[in-house]
Amino acid sequence: MNYIKWHEKNLETKLKEIGYDSSVLIFPCSKRELGDFQINIAMSLAKKYHKNPQLIAEEIVKCFDLEYVDVNIANPGFINFKFSDDSLLNYVNSGVDDFNNLIEKHNSQLIFLDYGGANAAKALHVGHMRSPNIGEAMKRLANMLGDKTISDVHLGDLGRQAGMLISEIKRRGDYPEFFSDNYKGEFPKVKYTSADLGELYVSANIKAKEDEKVLQEVRDITAAIDSGDTRYIALWKQLINISIVDIKAIYDKLNCTFDLWEGELDSFKDVPKMLQKLDKYLYSSNGALVIDVKKDTDTKEMPPLIVIKNDGATIYATRDLATIYSREERFHPDEIWYFTDNRQSLYFEQVFRASYIGKLIPNTCKLKHFPFGTINGYDGKPYKTRDGGVMELANLIKIISLEIDKKLTKDLDNREEIKEKLAIAALKYADLSSYRETDYVFDEVKFSSFDGKTGPYILYTVVRLKSLLKKSPDKKYHITKINNLEIRDILLKVLELSNILNRSYEDKSLNYLADYLFDLASLFNKFYNNHYILNEKDLEIKNTYLGVCKLVYNILHNILNILAIEEVDKM
Repeated sequence: MNYIKWHEKNLETKLKEIGYDSSVLIFPCSKRELGDFQINIAMSLAKKYHKNPQLIAEEIVKCFDLEYVDVNIANPGFINFKFSDDSLLNYVNSGVDDFNNLIEKHNSQLIFLDYGGANAAKALHVGHMRSPNIGEAMKRLANMLGDKTISDVHLGDLGRQAGMLISEIKRRGDYPEFFSDNYKGEFPKVKYTSADLGELYVSANIKAKEDEKVLQEVRDITAAIDSGDTRYIALWKQLINISIVDIKAIYDKLNCTFDLWEGELDSFKDVPKMLQKLDKYLYSSNGALVIDVKKDTDTKEMPPLIVIKNDGATIYATRDLATIYSREERFHPDEIWYFTDNRQSLYFEQVFRASYIGKLIPNTCKLKHFPFGTINGYDGKPYKTRDGGVMELANLIKIISLEIDKKLTKDLDNREEIKEKLAIAALKYADLSSYRETDYVFDEVKFSSFDGKTGPYILYTVVRLKSLLKKSPDKKYHITKINNLEIRDILLKVLELSNILNRSYEDKSLNYLADYLFDLASLFNKFYNNHYILNEKDLEIKNTYLGVCKLVYNILHNILNILAIEEVDKM
């Protein structure tokens, strides 16, 4: 249940009973000495009903339930109050053992999420990090709030990298069966490793830059795959499967999972049907097939979308349109969410409009693109290695692990496992702490600190909580009294939880949850430092203290799970 929203709706009903028709919003009090919460509605009602706001505030206060205490009115009509301890305790105790009692679920939808977007046969780099981090967390948040989800990694498994690798293999004379027009047998199993593919690609890339004939061969092979050449496709699919092993390993480290491991190649079978549906809207422009997607209401330029190139080849748009058509045919989602960087915003707007124009998807299905900013270095440019190269994600994790290792307790069991979990926590928390659409500077030293607003600090708080609860034999905890300010601050923060979850869902940005984690952990640590929990002599107070511990742990545990951050038991 959303405690605050319930009270807002309750007050709206009471206002109607005394002749006022208006929504009600409850805010944290701007002056803590006046109360915990505040209602500012009297001023807007005064304008609407031409009455004195002070008098309206007095009328509203008269219809308050006994749950509202320490009520006072500040000029010109601000209503300040607290919730009674009994009301507050009844609510928070419901969440000591069951997190779901603290949240508000909405009507279930089927959401299809497209995130990840790794390029096959290439190592994942820092630029690939935000899409899986944000997409995975949004999937988990949607599930928690009641939605059903389907997730697809949507591999970039078609394009120039295919032509690069296959041209290099051909040049070296490896696996000639794939390059012989006369070969009729079963194609052999390719025995490259991911490291081999990296070396092949680098070699091919250098040669293509130096020799126009090599570059043209790369283009020809890429076009042949697009045209359905069975030999090249058979070889390329094997190379993709080799590459996926490493891609999955990195995604596993990030705790990112996908229901589908599909890519652009999977869309080929749906291209003819998609083109058939778009046929009457397509026209030729300089030999290419395009579709107009401009609206009369547009205030910015909206160019036509190229669907088929002038040489007859497909492009990203062709395959994305076919993919949208396929997803609708198979799954009938209510919404499809895309998580890519903000440079693709115009492109997705074009693709979405074309999809609706051609009725590839019904108007009832919402296509949504949620762009994100870039991860930058200290120079404000995209994060790179010290020598200026692209930073591979696996190497970034190692760099953070080394920073974490300096701070860990000596002779720690499972040191490597704990170190890696903390490194991932540092990386993911830093990534999700920034508002989705903003760029941010990645500082591996700052973000791996055990103090301040970091993933390791949150996990350190969790370790402390788990240790306290483990040392107490009684597992039935109940908060019976609010006997100090630290407890009250924690419980008031708990009241914000449902709204924070909803805000993250609506904005598709996890920074609100990351901020909430830090705020709640900080409030708990203040409470911990000011009170003896396990050594408390009064058993009722001790049980209350442990109840607060269990409540805070329950919330931190569930939000960390949304963010796909794993806990540790020691550090």
